[in-house]
Amino acid sequence: MTVLQEFVAALSSGRIQVVDLTAPLSDQTPILGLPEQFGQTWPFQLSEISRYDDRGPAWYWNNFSTGEHTGTHFDAPVHWVTGQQGADVSQVPVSQLIAPAVVIDHSADAADNPDFLLEVAHVKAWEAEHGALPAGGWLLYRTGWDAHGDDPERYANAGRTPGISVDCARWLAEESPIQGVGVETVGTDAGAAHSFDPPFPCHSFLLGKDKYGLTQLRNLAQLPATGAVVIAGPLPIVSGSGSPCRVLALVER
Repeated sequence: MTVLQEFVAALSSGRIQVVDLTAPLSDQTPILGLPEQFGQTWPFQLSEISRYDDRGPAWYWNNFSTGEHTGTHFDAPVHWVTGQQGADVSQVPVSQLIAPAVVIDHSADAADNPDFLLEVAHVKAWEAEHGALPAGGWLLYRTGWDAHGDDPERYANAGRTPGISVDCARWLAEESPIQGVGVETVGTDAGAAHSFDPPFPCHSFLLGKDKYGLTQLRNLAQLPATGAVVIAGPLPIVSGSGSPCRVLALVER
């Protein structure tokens, strides 16, 4: 058997499990609200074109409208001012859309403290137990926040959501071998990150180093600490700063 035949056989037998890390996309999907002086993203909305009627007797379809950074989505470097010379979402190499992933779980800490921040010491402690972060892979940061994903008010939590410290964001961008960070919250930064120095350090440092973000992930609890492979499929929007995407994880059982 070829490698691909073996892979398909493993999928068919269940030896490789596919875990969906994507939140459903609807008009109830939480969106990031900015202070009113700034431009605002559109919530997701469907507009029916036809549904087996005089507008189209044999077909059902819709238009949809939303922002690039709605629901489970991919942040490209050009999304942030520090990465403005970097790739747009259509320019991300497809080879980087399939990559190894590790999960750092601080859901218990976030349950006790919604402002919990991941620090470099936490990552190094994880590495001491599990090995080095994967070169060209994803660090998936589990906080348990996906449990609130169907309740926009609780999900926003008045701006109190867990994230990553300034020092840790800088270290992940400049010293770690990963290609990006994935989180369960509305964005890669903590809810209080507007007050950090610099503000929004995950966006500033990671995107400024041509790394990526994945946000509003779900089901990270189903992944092992190491060994998963993530497939992230953003739309290749020309000049796009990001895109809603379907994110899947492959896990060997």
